Amino acid sequence: MRLSHAPHPNQFALLSQRRFAPFFWTQFLGAGNDNLFKFALTVMVTYQIQVAWLAPEMAGLVIGALFILPFLLFSATSGQLADKHDKAALIRFVKNFEIAVMAIAAWGFVTHNVPVLLGCVFLMGLHSTLFGPVKFAYLPQHLDERELTGGNGMVEMGTFVSILLGNVAGGLLIAMPEVGATWVAVACVALAVLGRVLSQAVPVSPSTDPGLRINWNPVTETVRNLKLAHGNLVVFRSLLGISWMWFFGAVFLSQFPSFAKEVLHGDEQVASLLLVVFSVGIGVGSLLCEVLSRRHVEIGLVPLGAIGMSVFAIDLYFASRGLPPASGLSLSAFVAQPAHWRVMADLALLSLFAGLYSVPMYALIQLRSAPTHRARIIAANNILNALFMIVSSIAVGLLLHFGATIPQVFLIVGIANAIVAGYIFLLLPEYLLRFVAFVVTRLIYRFKVRGDEHLPVEGAAILVCNHVSFIDAVVLMGASPRPVVFIMDHRIFNLPVLGAMFRLLKAIPIASQRENPAVYEAAFARAAAHLDDGDLVCIFPEGAITKDGELGEFKAGVMKLLERNPVPVIPMALQNLWGSFFSRVERGTAMVRPFRRGFWSRVGLVAGEPVPAAAVTPAALRSRVSELLASPPYPR
Repeated sequence: MRLSHAPHPNQFALLSQRRFAPFFWTQFLGAGNDNLFKFALTVMVTYQIQVAWLAPEMAGLVIGALFILPFLLFSATSGQLADKHDKAALIRFVKNFEIAVMAIAAWGFVTHNVPVLLGCVFLMGLHSTLFGPVKFAYLPQHLDERELTGGNGMVEMGTFVSILLGNVAGGLLIAMPEVGATWVAVACVALAVLGRVLSQAVPVSPSTDPGLRINWNPVTETVRNLKLAHGNLVVFRSLLGISWMWFFGAVFLSQFPSFAKEVLHGDEQVASLLLVVFSVGIGVGSLLCEVLSRRHVEIGLVPLGAIGMSVFAIDLYFASRGLPPASGLSLSAFVAQPAHWRVMADLALLSLFAGLYSVPMYALIQLRSAPTHRARIIAANNILNALFMIVSSIAVGLLLHFGATIPQVFLIVGIANAIVAGYIFLLLPEYLLRFVAFVVTRLIYRFKVRGDEHLPVEGAAILVCNHVSFIDAVVLMGASPRPVVFIMDHRIFNLPVLGAMFRLLKAIPIASQRENPAVYEAAFARAAAHLDDGDLVCIFPEGAITKDGELGEFKAGVMKLLERNPVPVIPMALQNLWGSFFSRVERGTAMVRPFRRGFWSRVGLVAGEPVPAAAVTPAALRSRVSELLASPPYPR
């Protein structure tokens, strides 16, 4: 059983550690170089040189298609390579490859050889295809569960910032009279060399499946990767959720130039401002994930992100209607009009919520994929991302072809996002339930957790806790870094709303042996099966919710669980939940007078050190939970 730990105060501290910093800056420079090269080439063939066989209006589309094609062709192969070989060695190989490609591209820029440059676009797409599975499989090898969300947030933020800086630098350099192409060539090679130098410091990341035999057939391996990903439905549907986010984001990114010109009546600088606002929003949302998740993989943020994406995409449609007539507004003139601030706020918040949506999904996939084929799962994700982005381009093209305006496209995508997200959350109720737990523990209560380092991030264990209210399971779910299977009194399933939620949670109903022997035995059989699978199982040993706030006697249910599965037992205590809306007070009733304790009242959870199975007795566990209950409350 591996426990989580907290080796640093926040995600930014990772930048001072060798296990993260060289990797972060290597991928930062690589993403920046990709975009500097692509944007400089796009500007060059659009404004500076005439190519009979490549119309200027098609240049961006052709370059984008060439860059994304390797993701479809070679992602499956790159996933195998990342699982089979040391990831640090692969990173250095990829950076060597980047130097070679950028050297060829430098010659292409200096000689204005467009076919060579387009070939280099394909090769840089191959460079990114090889790096993608390595990048996301590297993180869980060097970061623990409490660091994954912050680490992914940093990578996501760094990627979008580097994309933004690369586009800006590419545009500025290529626009320099007479020497622009030369400066772009120098910059591309320099960034590649610097990335290679930094990659030398990336620590050893051993192979997770050294005996893997590489299948070099991209078609059959792509099918195999998708089947492999489908083997874990939570992971596979999360892959689909991430790919939908790329579909969603590609709609906005592809339409910024036209949106700025045709709807906002702005010049090229206004289009650049939209890209800046979008990139900053993604970066801020990605960094907020660690704070909001309390440094766990908190998938409850995903529904929150989906709600925000739809709300602000739809509001962007309304904000874009009835703007004052104008033509060719400069950046200063655009910003000076108050009506445009709502547009920018919608874009910023839309992208911020997209960051909240995507980062926990990436972290969940890394955490729940088997290490032996984690890189191949990421490769499957890259394949799906590429397919969804292609479908996004086709869908937007069809909508515009049939007369939809750009704001209407945003409206349609915002509504579609709500439908798709709702469907995903129905397929994966864990996301929705974690969102409910997130709301309860962040908005209804001021929930503080101590001793969460004792909650195991892998392996079977039994959690025991005092039973104070009807939402104890929801509160505990909000504290755990992974799903918990709850054994609960069968009568709670008859409650109108909570009963439906606990059924979605797949909680196990239990009755006393005297009341219903069949339900009693079935409950322990189901619990044992979950422990066999390495899951967390929580039991409330008192057998019922306390009627007076006092800790009751512990029954022998935990001992029956340990007979078949002698796993560690983690004692826990819920503090200050008695007397709240969901607990029994006033003649034993609950859920009366919602604000009898005020709003946002303090509630705590204390987790104790794991107790070995051999040392467990009901009396000893009760004594330990009693000690935890009496411990000082979480400091203000």
